[in-house]
Amino acid sequence: MTKQLSFTPEVQEELNYERYHHPVPLVQKRMETLWLKSHNLPHWQIAELAGECENTMRSYFALYEEGGIERLKEITVYRPQSQLMQHSTTLEAHFQTNPPASVKEAQHEIEEMTGIKRNETQTRQFLHKLGLKPRKVGMIPAKLDVEKQAAYLENELEPRLAEAKAGKRAVFFVDAAHFVLAPYLGWLWSFTRIFIAAPAGRQRFNVLGALNATSHQLVTVTNATTINAETVCLLLRQLTELSLGIPITLILDNARYQHCAQVIALAKELKIELCFLPPYSPNLNLIERLWKFVKKECLYSTYYANFADFKTAISTCLAQTHTTHKKELDSLLTLKFQTFEKAQLMTV
Repeated sequence: MTKQLSFTPEVQEELNYERYHHPVPLVQKRMETLWLKSHNLPHWQIAELAGECENTMRSYFALYEEGGIERLKEITVYRPQSQLMQHSTTLEAHFQTNPPASVKEAQHEIEEMTGIKRNETQTRQFLHKLGLKPRKVGMIPAKLDVEKQAAYLENELEPRLAEAKAGKRAVFFVDAAHFVLAPYLGWLWSFTRIFIAAPAGRQRFNVLGALNATSHQLVTVTNATTINAETVCLLLRQLTELSLGIPITLILDNARYQHCAQVIALAKELKIELCFLPPYSPNLNLIERLWKFVKKECLYSTYYANFADFKTAISTCLAQTHTTHKKELDSLLTLKFQTFEKAQLMTV
């Protein structure tokens, strides 16, 4: 027996519109079927024109009979609930304090805690649902004093940086990088694992740099021997020769050759302020980001056959900080510093 359904002109008009314009293809199909039904076509013809079997077509009629056009728009998708989701709160709390090193380790811990065994793929999917994903472990110096860093940032560094932004002071971040002629292993998109030849010897190219906090001007002293007090004094004189016409402040770490009497005396003579970072505070030294950039740009996954080529690559990269690499470095060298007040530390 043919099911009798009623259609007002307004309903027919809406069915006709939605069969073309609704964003969900399934709903368009339902509207098409009911639009054909509203023209009193026989069921076999509706099924043929709509491209649906008669049983599916009848289910659309039943939906319309239940709730009209709005019922046709409803999409109900059955998603079976994993048994593990019943334990999600407990497992989330556990993994918050005991992050697993691998999916296999998580798989084992889940089975021990819940009695539910899942394969590695299912375990990985569950971990993602909890909000976990693989993250590289970061490093914080064990002797770091978070409170001292916060106080230094607020009372020493930020006021001087504010003056620098206003053009009343030049602030330079100072540090030494010691680049060793050796493989710097990085990541590559490759079909097979790539190997880099390791040069013989341990030759070092030392760079003592001073990075302007606002202009990102870089002043360097380089050698292949060692960085010492004489090297720092040479850098101080180079900074004085810039004739900036405003006070100069250097932000330095507590390396002995920077903290010695010889350096302090010359800085006083040249009227350069030395502002020493709290111990174990590389995160507050802007130039550290530049050293990482240099390694990424010209050292990682790159082979240099001799020390001369190695030095040239680094020197060229540093020389291009204000040209080729300026845009990228301006984005990298912002005056926002990572702090560790809320950092999660491994307890075991």
